[in-house]
Amino acid sequence: MIPSRNVHAPPAQSPRARWAVGIIGITAVAATALTVWLGLWVTPPDQSQGDLVRLVYIHPGVAWVALYLAFALAAVSSLLFLWTRTRSMFWDRLAAASVEVGVVFNVCTLISGSIWGKPTWGVWWAWDARLTSTAVLLVLFLGYLALRRVPAEPDVRAKRSAFVALFAAVDIPIVHFSVLWWRTLHQGATVLNPNLSPTIHGSMAWTLLLGFVAVTLVFVWMLLVRYRIGVLEDYLGTGELDVALRERQAEGAVTDEEEAA
Repeated sequence: MIPSRNVHAPPAQSPRARWAVGIIGITAVAATALTVWLGLWVTPPDQSQGDLVRLVYIHPGVAWVALYLAFALAAVSSLLFLWTRTRSMFWDRLAAASVEVGVVFNVCTLISGSIWGKPTWGVWWAWDARLTSTAVLLVLFLGYLALRRVPAEPDVRAKRSAFVALFAAVDIPIVHFSVLWWRTLHQGATVLNPNLSPTIHGSMAWTLLLGFVAVTLVFVWMLLVRYRIGVLEDYLGTGELDVALRERQAEGAVTDEEEAA
Protein backbone atom coordinates (compact mmCIF):
# COMPACT_ATOMS: atom_id res chain seq x y z
CA MET A 1 0.00 0.00 0.00
CA ILE A 2 1.45 3.38 -1.03
CA PRO A 3 1.31 6.01 1.75
CA SER A 4 -0.42 9.27 0.90
CA ARG A 5 1.87 12.20 0.20
CA ASN A 6 1.27 15.59 1.83
CA VAL A 7 1.07 17.89 -1.18
CA HIS A 8 1.45 20.90 1.07
CA ALA A 9 4.66 19.79 2.78
CA PRO A 10 7.27 22.56 2.45
CA PRO A 11 10.13 21.79 0.08
CA ALA A 12 13.26 20.75 1.88
CA GLN A 13 16.15 23.19 1.69
CA SER A 14 19.03 21.68 -0.24
CA PRO A 15 22.32 20.99 1.57
CA ARG A 16 24.04 23.42 -0.81
CA ALA A 17 21.60 26.19 0.13
CA ARG A 18 22.06 25.53 3.85
CA TRP A 19 25.82 25.53 3.37
CA ALA A 20 25.69 28.85 1.47
CA VAL A 21 23.54 30.51 4.12
CA GLY A 22 25.88 29.26 6.84
CA ILE A 23 28.96 30.55 5.03
CA ILE A 24 27.36 33.97 4.51
CA GLY A 25 26.44 34.13 8.18
CA ILE A 26 29.93 33.21 9.37
CA THR A 27 31.51 35.70 6.95
CA ALA A 28 29.14 38.42 8.12
CA VAL A 29 30.06 37.83 11.76
CA ALA A 30 33.79 37.82 10.95
CA ALA A 31 33.56 41.01 8.86
CA THR A 32 31.53 42.76 11.56
CA ALA A 33 33.98 41.75 14.28
CA LEU A 34 36.91 42.97 12.17
CA THR A 35 35.14 46.27 11.54
CA VAL A 36 34.55 46.78 15.26
CA TRP A 37 38.18 45.97 16.07
CA LEU A 38 39.54 48.32 13.42
CA GLY A 39 37.04 51.03 14.26
CA LEU A 40 37.64 51.02 18.02
CA TRP A 41 41.33 50.20 18.39
CA VAL A 42 43.20 50.70 15.11
CA THR A 43 41.89 53.79 13.33
CA PRO A 44 42.81 57.21 14.77
CA PRO A 45 40.32 59.72 16.17
CA ASP A 46 39.12 62.52 13.92
CA GLN A 47 40.65 66.00 14.20
CA SER A 48 37.28 67.68 14.72
CA GLN A 49 34.93 64.93 15.99
CA GLY A 50 37.43 62.96 18.05
CA ASP A 51 36.34 59.44 18.99
CA LEU A 52 32.77 60.18 17.94
CA VAL A 53 33.87 59.56 14.35
CA ARG A 54 34.07 55.84 15.10
CA LEU A 55 30.30 55.65 14.54
CA VAL A 56 30.99 56.34 10.88
CA TYR A 57 32.16 52.76 10.43
CA ILE A 58 28.69 51.41 11.30
CA HIS A 59 26.03 54.10 10.84
CA PRO A 60 26.47 54.80 7.08
CA GLY A 61 26.54 51.06 6.29
CA VAL A 62 23.36 50.47 8.26
CA ALA A 63 21.74 53.44 6.54
CA TRP A 64 22.84 52.14 3.13
CA VAL A 65 21.02 48.88 3.77
CA ALA A 66 17.94 50.48 5.32
CA LEU A 67 17.39 53.38 2.95
CA TYR A 68 18.58 51.92 -0.34
CA LEU A 69 19.31 48.21 -0.55
CA ALA A 70 16.42 46.70 1.41
CA PHE A 71 13.58 48.94 0.30
CA ALA A 72 14.81 49.27 -3.27
CA LEU A 73 14.95 45.48 -3.49
CA ALA A 74 11.40 45.35 -2.14
CA ALA A 75 10.25 47.84 -4.79
CA VAL A 76 11.92 45.95 -7.65
CA SER A 77 10.53 42.63 -6.41
CA SER A 78 7.05 44.14 -6.14
CA LEU A 79 7.29 45.49 -9.68
CA LEU A 80 8.36 42.08 -10.97
CA PHE A 81 5.41 40.49 -9.20
CA LEU A 82 2.95 42.93 -10.77
CA TRP A 83 4.37 42.34 -14.23
CA THR A 84 2.43 39.38 -15.59
CA ARG A 85 5.45 37.88 -17.39
CA THR A 86 7.43 37.51 -14.18
CA ARG A 87 4.57 37.08 -11.71
CA SER A 88 5.56 34.58 -9.05
CA MET A 89 5.07 34.27 -5.31
CA PHE A 90 8.86 34.21 -5.10
CA TRP A 91 8.92 37.96 -5.72
CA ASP A 92 6.18 38.58 -3.16
CA ARG A 93 8.04 36.61 -0.50
CA LEU A 94 11.31 38.35 -1.37
CA ALA A 95 9.69 41.79 -1.11
CA ALA A 96 8.10 40.93 2.24
CA ALA A 97 11.35 39.55 3.66
CA SER A 98 13.31 42.55 2.39
CA VAL A 99 10.89 45.03 3.96
CA GLU A 100 10.85 43.22 7.29
CA VAL A 101 14.64 43.14 7.52
CA GLY A 102 14.84 46.68 6.15
CA VAL A 103 12.59 47.96 8.93
CA VAL A 104 15.03 46.55 11.50
CA PHE A 105 17.92 48.34 9.80
CA ASN A 106 15.86 51.53 9.52
CA VAL A 107 15.26 51.55 13.27
CA CYS A 108 18.99 50.95 13.84
CA THR A 109 19.74 53.85 11.48
CA LEU A 110 17.59 56.24 13.48
CA ILE A 111 19.00 55.05 16.81
CA SER A 112 22.65 55.24 15.75
CA GLY A 113 21.99 58.60 14.09
CA SER A 114 20.50 59.94 17.32
CA ILE A 115 23.53 58.73 19.28
CA TRP A 116 25.71 60.60 16.80
CA GLY A 117 23.47 63.66 16.76
CA LYS A 118 23.33 64.28 20.52
CA PRO A 119 27.01 65.34 20.96
CA THR A 120 27.17 66.85 17.47
CA TRP A 121 23.95 68.88 17.33
CA GLY A 122 23.13 68.99 21.04
CA VAL A 123 19.80 67.16 20.64
CA TRP A 124 18.73 63.54 20.21
CA TRP A 125 16.29 64.41 17.46
CA ALA A 126 15.74 67.33 15.10
CA TRP A 127 13.08 67.70 12.44
CA ASP A 128 15.83 67.72 9.87
CA ALA A 129 14.98 66.91 6.25
CA ARG A 130 17.07 63.72 6.18
CA LEU A 131 15.87 62.51 9.57
CA THR A 132 12.22 63.31 8.90
CA SER A 133 12.13 61.65 5.47
CA THR A 134 13.85 58.58 6.95
CA ALA A 135 11.24 58.38 9.71
CA VAL A 136 8.47 58.73 7.10
CA LEU A 137 10.02 55.84 5.15
CA LEU A 138 9.92 53.71 8.30
CA VAL A 139 6.24 54.51 8.88
CA LEU A 140 5.35 53.72 5.26
CA PHE A 141 6.94 50.28 5.36
CA LEU A 142 5.51 49.54 8.79
CA GLY A 143 2.18 50.16 7.10
CA TYR A 144 3.22 47.68 4.40
CA LEU A 145 3.86 45.02 7.03
CA ALA A 146 0.57 45.79 8.75
CA LEU A 147 -1.28 45.44 5.44
CA ARG A 148 0.19 41.99 4.92
CA ARG A 149 -1.43 40.91 8.19
CA VAL A 150 -4.91 41.70 6.90
CA PRO A 151 -6.63 38.39 6.01
CA ALA A 152 -6.88 37.84 2.26
CA GLU A 153 -6.12 35.34 -0.47
CA PRO A 154 -2.35 35.12 -1.12
CA ASP A 155 -2.62 36.59 -4.61
CA VAL A 156 -4.79 39.49 -3.46
CA ARG A 157 -2.49 40.20 -0.52
CA ALA A 158 0.56 40.12 -2.78
CA LYS A 159 -0.94 42.54 -5.31
CA ARG A 160 -2.04 45.18 -2.85
CA SER A 161 1.24 44.86 -0.90
CA ALA A 162 3.19 45.37 -4.13
CA PHE A 163 1.33 48.61 -4.86
CA VAL A 164 2.01 49.88 -1.34
CA ALA A 165 5.71 49.00 -1.64
CA LEU A 166 5.99 50.96 -4.89
CA PHE A 167 4.17 53.92 -3.34
CA ALA A 168 6.45 53.88 -0.29
CA ALA A 169 9.56 53.62 -2.48
CA VAL A 170 8.86 57.12 -3.81
CA ASP A 171 10.34 58.37 -0.53
CA ILE A 172 13.73 56.74 -1.22
CA PRO A 173 15.01 59.43 -3.65
CA ILE A 174 13.56 62.09 -1.33
CA VAL A 175 15.70 60.71 1.50
CA HIS A 176 18.77 60.61 -0.74
CA PHE A 177 18.48 64.13 -2.14
CA SER A 178 17.15 65.76 1.03
CA VAL A 179 20.60 67.07 1.98
CA LEU A 180 20.81 68.78 -1.43
CA TRP A 181 17.24 70.04 -1.81
CA TRP A 182 16.90 71.59 1.67
CA ARG A 183 19.15 73.22 4.24
CA THR A 184 19.81 70.41 6.66
CA LEU A 185 21.82 69.66 9.77
CA HIS A 186 22.76 66.28 8.36
CA GLN A 187 26.13 66.25 6.63
CA GLY A 188 26.43 65.35 2.97
CA ALA A 189 27.85 62.13 1.58
CA THR A 190 31.32 61.24 2.79
CA VAL A 191 32.32 59.17 -0.25
CA LEU A 192 29.65 59.37 -2.98
CA ASN A 193 29.28 63.14 -2.93
CA PRO A 194 28.43 65.16 -6.08
CA ASN A 195 32.13 65.92 -6.70
CA LEU A 196 33.16 62.27 -6.12
CA SER A 197 35.87 63.52 -3.78
CA PRO A 198 35.98 61.38 -0.62
CA THR A 199 36.57 63.27 2.61
CA ILE A 200 37.94 60.22 4.41
CA HIS A 201 41.27 58.54 3.71
CA GLY A 202 43.76 55.92 4.84
CA SER A 203 42.82 53.29 7.42
CA MET A 204 39.61 55.17 8.16
CA ALA A 205 38.49 54.82 4.54
CA TRP A 206 39.29 51.09 4.42
CA THR A 207 37.49 50.49 7.71
CA LEU A 208 34.47 52.39 6.41
CA LEU A 209 34.45 50.25 3.27
CA LEU A 210 34.72 47.07 5.34
CA GLY A 211 31.80 48.31 7.45
CA PHE A 212 29.65 48.59 4.34
CA VAL A 213 30.60 45.07 3.29
CA ALA A 214 29.96 43.66 6.77
CA VAL A 215 26.52 45.24 7.15
CA THR A 216 25.54 44.17 3.63
CA LEU A 217 26.50 40.58 4.42
CA VAL A 218 24.44 40.71 7.61
CA PHE A 219 21.48 41.94 5.57
CA VAL A 220 21.88 39.18 2.97
CA TRP A 221 22.04 36.51 5.68
CA MET A 222 18.97 37.87 7.48
CA LEU A 223 17.12 38.16 4.16
CA LEU A 224 17.80 34.54 3.23
CA VAL A 225 16.72 33.28 6.65
CA ARG A 226 13.57 35.43 6.64
CA TYR A 227 12.69 34.31 3.12
CA ARG A 228 12.92 30.67 4.19
CA ILE A 229 10.62 31.40 7.14
CA GLY A 230 8.19 33.04 4.72
CA VAL A 231 8.14 29.91 2.58
CA LEU A 232 7.36 27.78 5.62
CA GLU A 233 4.63 30.20 6.75
CA ASP A 234 2.96 30.09 3.33
CA TYR A 235 2.94 26.29 3.24
CA LEU A 236 1.69 26.13 6.82
CA GLY A 237 -1.12 28.54 5.99
CA THR A 238 -2.08 26.50 2.93
CA GLY A 239 -2.20 23.31 5.00
CA GLU A 240 -4.35 24.91 7.70
CA LEU A 241 -6.76 26.21 5.05
CA ASP A 242 -7.15 22.71 3.56
CA VAL A 243 -7.80 21.23 7.00
CA ALA A 244 -10.47 23.85 7.68
CA LEU A 245 -12.12 23.17 4.30
CA ARG A 246 -12.17 19.41 4.92
CA GLU A 247 -13.73 19.96 8.35
CA ARG A 248 -16.42 22.17 6.83
CA GLN A 249 -17.11 19.58 4.14
CA ALA A 250 -17.36 16.84 6.77
CA GLU A 251 -19.81 18.93 8.80
CA GLY A 252 -21.91 19.46 5.67
CA ALA A 253 -21.94 15.73 4.90
CA VAL A 254 -23.07 14.90 8.44
CA THR A 255 -25.86 17.47 8.22
CA ASP A 256 -27.08 16.02 4.90
CA GLU A 257 -27.14 12.52 6.36
CA GLU A 258 -29.12 13.70 9.39
CA GLU A 259 -31.67 15.45 7.16
CA ALA A 260 -32.02 12.35 4.97
CA ALA A 261 -32.61 10.18 8.04
